[in-house]
Amino acid sequence: MTEQAIITPKISSGQISSGQENFAEDNFEDKRGHKTRERRCLASGESRDPVEMVRFVLGPDGVVTPDVAGKLPGRGVWVSADRKSLEKTIALKSFARGFKSKAKIEGDLVAMTESLLARRVLGLITMARKAGVIAMGFDQVQSMAREAAISFRIEASDGSKDGRSKIRTLAKAMNREQDLADPIVIGCFTAAEIGKALARDSIVHAAIKPSKHAKSMAVEVKRLAGFRNLIPVEWPDIKHERS
Repeated sequence: MTEQAIITPKISSGQISSGQENFAEDNFEDKRGHKTRERRCLASGESRDPVEMVRFVLGPDGVVTPDVAGKLPGRGVWVSADRKSLEKTIALKSFARGFKSKAKIEGDLVAMTESLLARRVLGLITMARKAGVIAMGFDQVQSMAREAAISFRIEASDGSKDGRSKIRTLAKAMNREQDLADPIVIGCFTAAEIGKALARDSIVHAAIKPSKHAKSMAVEVKRLAGFRNLIPVEWPDIKHERS
């Protein structure tokens, strides 16, 4: 997928710091000495909510490692969760400045970060099944769309537009009837990938109803959207999905 095809969330522009400031999270404190919730982006120098960012740490060998779960040990630095910000950080060698030490980039860090974010969303789809908040298959999803609101429509990237269209029409109508936003569409996984996440051979259609789990999932889906189109540009019905 080319960079031009990526549709990322709108990110405010900002200038890179001159390097006098330490961007490591451990030094981002308020006047009382408490860590603030916001973190500073290495690419823009702006402070943002960490749910809109990706944390990176240095491994024992000095290699920059994405910490998409935010749980790896050690000091971390943060980059806004979108492809352009991470590419800019790499190009300007800002990781070394942020960590104030040598920082090695091995392989394609952008692709690795995207892959980890995608895996995290697939993991949350698996958890939705365990939580009992997901419908699987055309019949179940159609039934859910007729009876209640839907937070997420999960459509296989290699699925046909016919079944997708029928579900889309029902889901949008039900949500709008309740004055709710249209369901978020996740169409960036194949039927095999969705099926694996849901312990099936293949799943083309799935849907997640409003729930606490859906709220948590929204954060991770938004981060993934910074690196990958949620709605494939090659879908013939893409305009209908976005309208």
